[in-house]
Amino acid sequence: MPVVIELIGEAKRLAADIGCRVCAIICGHNIDQQANELIGYGVDEVFVADAPELKNYTTDAYTKVIFEAVQKYKPEIMLLGATHIGRDLGPSIAVKCNTGLTADCTKLDIDPTDKKLMQTRPAFGGNLMATIICEDHRPQMATVRPGIMQKAEYVKNAKGKKTELKVSFEEGELREKVLKIVKSVREAVSLTDANVVVSGGLGLGGPEGFELIKKLADRLGGVVGSSRAAVDAGWIAPSHQVGQTGTTVRPNLYIACGISGAIQHLAGMQDSKCIVAINKDESAAIFEVADYGIVGDLYKVIPAILNALDNVE
Repeated sequence: MPVVIELIGEAKRLAADIGCRVCAIICGHNIDQQANELIGYGVDEVFVADAPELKNYTTDAYTKVIFEAVQKYKPEIMLLGATHIGRDLGPSIAVKCNTGLTADCTKLDIDPTDKKLMQTRPAFGGNLMATIICEDHRPQMATVRPGIMQKAEYVKNAKGKKTELKVSFEEGELREKVLKIVKSVREAVSLTDANVVVSGGLGLGGPEGFELIKKLADRLGGVVGSSRAAVDAGWIAPSHQVGQTGTTVRPNLYIACGISGAIQHLAGMQDSKCIVAINKDESAAIFEVADYGIVGDLYKVIPAILNALDNVE
């Protein structure tokens, strides 16, 4: 997943400050190619846990394998993506290791005085940022929100070491079994990987406004995002939320429609390459971070943009 490449890039930066190596552990079945990819992105050593029982993720199997590796190799820091799997796996490993875990981090740094990991995450509904340290226990563990960190660069023919981990399970150790994988037929919202995001806020006036937002997003080959306020109003599903308490995005083009620009929303999209804001209020905070601002009624502006796009082609 893209967050893995982001974690490698961040791990390399942190390792340089501490003076240690970057290692990765990969679990699955027939995963030699993925292990080689990790080396290409700059991992010094990849620990490979390859077994049929690891083909599909289960909490018991992955926790056992990774915990045994932690006991043997004693990492100083362990990072996981704050994905559905990472949010399940991280706490399970932390409990086994008798250590702490800071969830959903948006920033990581090394304390220059004692080399501890400073883990920053939103607190109190995103109204303030808390920086947390793990004083006495190791590894220092954090899950990191996707889309936040800079991705590592891929280097062809990079050198690295692969170490096979011994994997064995006794009868009764694995309490879960994957019987069937059912893929949802609902439209997938992949905000993190999108090149274009068109987001709507309270300025839409109601849930029907997202139909217009979707038309523009589809026309540009993008996805639909939203502000937290629109989600809280029940106008759109939480999976579309962009911001400090939603998804952080860095698309090539971000179009904010009827979004005032609360600091929590800006934190989730201000690193976009190009930001276009459409708002009737010329003093809206969103204009402070926008590359292009359009003061006007979005119900007139967006149809005009769609019409212009049709005429270009």
